[in-house]
Amino acid sequence: MSLAVKSLKKPKIFACLSLQGGMEDLGDLGALKLGLVVGWNEQGGRTPKDRCDVLALPIFKQEESSLPPDNENKILPFQYVLCAATSPAVKLHDETLTYLNQGQSYEIRMLDNRKLGELPEINGKLVKSIFRVVFHDRRLQYTEHQQLEGWRWNRPGDRILDIDIPMSVGIIDPRANPTQLNTVEFLWDPAKRTSVFIQVHCISTEFTMRKHGGEKGVPFRVQIDTFKENENGEYTEHLHSASCQIKVFKPKGADRKQKTDREKMEKRTPHEKEKYQPSYETTILTECSPWPEITYVNNSPSPGFNSSHSSFSLGEGNGSPNHQPEPPPPVTDNLLPTTTPQEAQQWLHRNRFSTFTRLFTNFSGADLLKLTRDDVIQICGPADGIRLFNALKGRMVRPRLTIYVCQESLQLREQQQQQQQQQQKHEDGDSNGTFFVYHAIYLEELTAVELTEKIAQLFSISPRQISQIYKQGPTGIHVLISDEMIQNFQEEACFILDTMKAETNDSYHIILK
Repeated sequence: MSLAVKSLKKPKIFACLSLQGGMEDLGDLGALKLGLVVGWNEQGGRTPKDRCDVLALPIFKQEESSLPPDNENKILPFQYVLCAATSPAVKLHDETLTYLNQGQSYEIRMLDNRKLGELPEINGKLVKSIFRVVFHDRRLQYTEHQQLEGWRWNRPGDRILDIDIPMSVGIIDPRANPTQLNTVEFLWDPAKRTSVFIQVHCISTEFTMRKHGGEKGVPFRVQIDTFKENENGEYTEHLHSASCQIKVFKPKGADRKQKTDREKMEKRTPHEKEKYQPSYETTILTECSPWPEITYVNNSPSPGFNSSHSSFSLGEGNGSPNHQPEPPPPVTDNLLPTTTPQEAQQWLHRNRFSTFTRLFTNFSGADLLKLTRDDVIQICGPADGIRLFNALKGRMVRPRLTIYVCQESLQLREQQQQQQQQQQKHEDGDSNGTFFVYHAIYLEELTAVELTEKIAQLFSISPRQISQIYKQGPTGIHVLISDEMIQNFQEEACFILDTMKAETNDSYHIILK
């Protein structure tokens, strides 16, 4: 047996391994040690000739700048291969980008890469994989729940991610939670051939800020998290996570975009082409941190309505500021100086820094908080270093727009109290007047859907119970709130909220004065 190796610029990266002898001469374990990713066996339709198309070259290219040095040659227990070509218009050292057509079925191959004796506890057992389509941009990740709820309103009954069950092979008990439109899950046996076909039904331009035509769509990520059973039979013990970057186009749009990118690259000079990656026939999902479980605010209807006045109230009792309930606080996960090394490891996992957990094995919360910006950049690299530094300091993203709201019924009540106090002011010498209590609403997307959800959250009701939101204009007219109107709100504008019961159903209209 002889090996013909075509080396790339970096000596640790191999383009292809051509085996002149049979695979049985080398063995799967030996092939893995050489860095070859073994695909389907001959029963699954794969031959040694076409095994190089699942060689994990993008893993080395995309991750070598962010992974610790000892991870460069790491063989992962599983590998996931999306059978769709990567874009040729991606620069070297950047993450690959894959174009998909809306609603088209794409195969993802689930490969078992374990070395002999690795993870023996899952031998003969099933594992669970959870598929997600999530936002790639950090800005959209912070408002994912609002974005997905807005999509649900515009596309009732549709899902963002589905499994094409008839075409899939080896999946067991596939499930799609009706409340999680972007998530599917199933069980599978790593020892058997497993291939799942997925369909993505949303397109990238549905989440762009301004829709005037010709705008660029936002990138998504396909992420797969795999878990094994614990002693209670629950699939909660994390094994492996990987993801890739995609953009979704209307039917046949991905093919046109791929052709356009290829034609642009052909027009470039050979020197310019060296700055770009070649287009791979398949997309290798690269290792990443497990997706954090996020607990959203419960928007189920609550008894906050006062039917006799056809309105709902922010508070109970006499309207005093002491009786005003605050909106549910945001879920914070700040690292504290008292955090133990074990808790610090869990914090790193929750905040998607799993790659660096081994580096910070013995670091307590105090140790991590003492690190300077230069320290973390030197340890983790520029991109992840800045992200970790901001997470350690608990820096929140500044909202794009802040407005203040106060319910009109409370203001009228306080005006009456103020008049009564003014009558008694000279008698008891009390010069303390009343003040109006406003609540801050922070907007990121500057859309009517987002404003509706934030007001519903403030009142502890479902967004579906708010029919329309109006702004009182000149001469008392009611102007329907639109995205453009919100985008022209002044920073820290103050509004008084008035409510009217809708005539046709049990929902309510809200008027901003």
